[in-house]
Amino acid sequence: MRTSFKILQFLLASVAIKSCLAFAPTNHGHGSIPSTLGGVGEKRSVACAVKRMPIMMPTQEPMVPYRDSGSDYASFVGLNSALLRDRKLWIGKFIDDNASNDIISSLIYLTTEADNAYKPVELYLNVPGALLRPSLAIYDVIQQLKSSGKEIVTTNFALCAGMGSLIAAAGTKGKRRVMPNARFLLQKTGIDSVFQGQATDIALEVKNVKTWNQKIIGELSELTGQPYERIEQDLKRDFYLSSDEAVRYGLCDEVLLPSFGKMGLPVNVDLGSFSSGEDQKYQRDRPEPEEQKPTTPAKKKKGDDDDDGPQIAGLK
Repeated sequence: MRTSFKILQFLLASVAIKSCLAFAPTNHGHGSIPSTLGGVGEKRSVACAVKRMPIMMPTQEPMVPYRDSGSDYASFVGLNSALLRDRKLWIGKFIDDNASNDIISSLIYLTTEADNAYKPVELYLNVPGALLRPSLAIYDVIQQLKSSGKEIVTTNFALCAGMGSLIAAAGTKGKRRVMPNARFLLQKTGIDSVFQGQATDIALEVKNVKTWNQKIIGELSELTGQPYERIEQDLKRDFYLSSDEAVRYGLCDEVLLPSFGKMGLPVNVDLGSFSSGEDQKYQRDRPEPEEQKPTTPAKKKKGDDDDDGPQIAGLK
């Protein structure tokens, strides 16, 4: 009985030691600490590695004060919400399915807003890339808004690459703008994701991509006024355009240059002629005024004053 109890105690101790060793950190070459577990006398190398989490900036949307028309006080709303209320939409990320849904829903909301329906919709773009199908959905919505009489103002702030260039060029003619140091990148689109399947299915997918690339070339030719053959030749490789080149190419209409203050450029103003026929004399050239002698008031004759009382006849 005593022997079986010792065997059970030994088995429990061995299980406890294995459990402790399972949670011991592994050695990654950062040093070792000799330790003895359970009195067995076995030395193990325990790592002293510390994993530091990177310092992250707050990802919460900044809050800004916003006052509606007719309201007496301002309330704090999200920055994107404040821009959207002013009919301004900032697109500064890769356009995938989720981003496309957000952009399309915002555009539809702006069209249904009755208070500011007469104001243009302003799109500020910094698109490093985009998928084919989500971008074409945004492009179709913009075309529908233009056909219904809405004015779409597009501004390229940094880079519009791939389908982002098509969205920037889809604005209203005369309202497509670009910053001086912004760029455009025209390129063909490929398969959105890795496609697996039979060789016939892969060939059909490649044929579909070629068809859509030809359609995009046709849309760019209509928006820019360039011949179809030239755009097809330019899109054989990545085709970068600066702001001035994009204006000449037809992707945008004007470059937003900084203004020289509120007064504008210096202008020569004619203030007239200050010369006259007579010699002008300054204060130091004028003669000193003559000293005037103090005058004494004249004596009043007796009886001339109206304040004299009535005189009695016979009295002198």
